[in-house]
Amino acid sequence: MIKYTRLFITFLLAVCVLEARSQSTATTSSPYSRYGLGDYIQPALPQNIGMGGISTATSSLTSYSTINVLNPAAYSKIHLTVIDAGLYTNSLTLRNDTSAKQRNGNTRLSHIAFALPLTQGSAVSFGLLPYSELGYKYKISRPNLGTGLPVDTNTVNYIYSGDGGLSKAYIGYGFSVGKHLSLGANASYIFGSLKEDQSTEIPNAVGFLNSRTEQNNKVGGFNFDYGAQYSIDFSTSKHLVLGYSASIGNKINVQNSYIVSQYYISNGSEGVATDSLVNTNNPKAKIQLPAINHFGIVFQKDLSFLVGVDYSIGKWSDLSIAGTNAGLQDSKMLNIGGQWTPNVNALNNYLALIDYRLGFIYEDTYLNLNNTSIKRQAVTFGLGIPLPHDRASSAFYKVNFSAEVGKRGTVDNGLIKENYVNFHIALTLNDQWFRRFKFD
Repeated sequence: MIKYTRLFITFLLAVCVLEARSQSTATTSSPYSRYGLGDYIQPALPQNIGMGGISTATSSLTSYSTINVLNPAAYSKIHLTVIDAGLYTNSLTLRNDTSAKQRNGNTRLSHIAFALPLTQGSAVSFGLLPYSELGYKYKISRPNLGTGLPVDTNTVNYIYSGDGGLSKAYIGYGFSVGKHLSLGANASYIFGSLKEDQSTEIPNAVGFLNSRTEQNNKVGGFNFDYGAQYSIDFSTSKHLVLGYSASIGNKINVQNSYIVSQYYISNGSEGVATDSLVNTNNPKAKIQLPAINHFGIVFQKDLSFLVGVDYSIGKWSDLSIAGTNAGLQDSKMLNIGGQWTPNVNALNNYLALIDYRLGFIYEDTYLNLNNTSIKRQAVTFGLGIPLPHDRASSAFYKVNFSAEVGKRGTVDNGLIKENYVNFHIALTLNDQWFRRFKFD
């Protein structure tokens, strides 16, 4: 098991390095991340993402302990110490109504999460998750009419770019109330920065002063989640679980800085800014976060099979930044998925120990652009691969992999269609760190 421990520590260090890098670089390339707080990332680990993201009513996926970061009530089912760390990478293709294509890829931290059982039927979890990501750059060129400039300079470029993102550090507690009911809550601190630039350039006009506006929003504040799960036992091996979880939609702080500068373009390259017309640090303001509600149902047989459905509603129409409504609509999402493990006790058939996962996602997102609602559809699949272990050891390792193949948006009404493939990989450690021994 020593080699797995070394592998886990190396993987954990790689995750931390990538997280440090992601704080200063864009981790997405989607023009749709321009709106709101960037692309919102629903909390879920690869175990759940592989099943279409169903999480609200899931708890024990196999004999391993897993962390369900969407519904803290599920912490009550954790009976071993858990460390779970992962990475995310994607491939994104953008297309417009002229069939022009652009391909991008990004890598970032997926998560790092810990859980410790406190008593039988209760546990605490804490960790770091992404909350949103911002990353885009595009240019719109239009005729520069009425300037009196030569014909070859009669084009103005409007350049929009953004990068950054928000992270969420959380701590939560879940516990059982009797045999069938579990309750839980998370407290989280959301923090990060969102930087956006807008430039106006006339590239072929020698000696023409171009302008750029830079905005940087530094965000920090607390939010809270809570959840419940109720289990209905049909027999000792068949269970139906009903789940509910919600994010309350708190107000958090934002500090905005605003710079307007002018610069020349020489030989096609931007020169040093010649003047800052405005350089302002605005007083602290508030961001009103949306309340998000999740409803779920799961049918589970033993630890070998489960299937479930989630439905989520996000009140994104309530999102406001520094007193200005973000102009979003409420979102609705349907998740369907399941997991099958052929034989959790197989001794001579390794493939029978693997968790096989499949799912589907349909979302009516919070974006409505050019009178067109932006929708997302995706198919997911995943694997939970146990690593061989010494039966004398209390440590268990599993590699969880998931892939999501989907599309978002449309080329109608001057919009962009995204085709994407998202990959998540995580290493999960289960161990019994604290033992009580009886001596006669």
